[in-house]
Amino acid sequence: MVLGTGGTIAGRSGTAHDNLGYTAAQVGVEALLASVPAVQGVELVAEQVAQVDSKDMGYAVWRQLALRCAHWLTQPGVEGLVITHGTDTLEETAYFLHAVLAPSRPVVLTCAMRPATALAPDGPQNLADAVALAATPGARGVLAVCAGTVHGALEVAKSHTYRLDAFSSGDAGPIGWIEEGTLRLARNWPDVQAGRAQDAMERIAAGVSWPRVEIVMNHAGADGAIVRALQAQGVDGIVVAGTGNGSLGVALQDALLQAVRDGVRVVRATRCAGGRVLPHGSDVLPDSNGLSPVKARVALLLELLA
Repeated sequence: MVLGTGGTIAGRSGTAHDNLGYTAAQVGVEALLASVPAVQGVELVAEQVAQVDSKDMGYAVWRQLALRCAHWLTQPGVEGLVITHGTDTLEETAYFLHAVLAPSRPVVLTCAMRPATALAPDGPQNLADAVALAATPGARGVLAVCAGTVHGALEVAKSHTYRLDAFSSGDAGPIGWIEEGTLRLARNWPDVQAGRAQDAMERIAAGVSWPRVEIVMNHAGADGAIVRALQAQGVDGIVVAGTGNGSLGVALQDALLQAVRDGVRVVRATRCAGGRVLPHGSDVLPDSNGLSPVKARVALLLELLA
């Protein structure tokens, strides 16, 4: 199954040499597949779940995508799923699906950094690689493939604004690489044990309102005013991207501790691109268990939803 959600991979530009001034989410998923000769011999079924620029990804699309993935993963004969997605929020969608699906078969997100109308688009090769990965015997879990590199949902993060190889798996390194349609595996497949976030699926299916969880950042001069403003708006949870090992300025920390006393859930991550927050006995706020701020936000959303 190939599920389309839009993104740059489905984008159009007025000229073939313009890789910036394009409009995302213009080409249907069936047309995308028809433009990739490498997948013509594979039995594929396409479904257009959404057609959005991933910077505008929201809960309604997440809900529909999770429900369609859950449906197709139970169907006999479906070896795996491929999802076309924009690069901007791919890591958040990947983690969300990892948390609520825990699939024993592969769910592969792919993308592009250039629109479909580019002089040398990268989407067709990425799509061919994603199909090859989804059809690989033994593959499982939520994965992402871009520029031939295979990432796991827990680690994948967009690390460059422009390069075709725009994603990284940080300290963990990639799961492997697709080379001429074949996977070269570097490490284990993702853990697909069902977590407590799966309890949120029933509420997602029922269309229950999502909690409000926001991200704030520690920085020079952070005084906590934004925390108080979020409380005034009825925020349910806050992820704070601390400096270094999740460190927080005194004024910001005081505001967050007051929010906790008022019933707001607060989780502490780091704004550093590498490494994770290492817990210490003197910590006054819980850490994100290695998740980046954007993924910690998804985890907190699902925990509150469940």
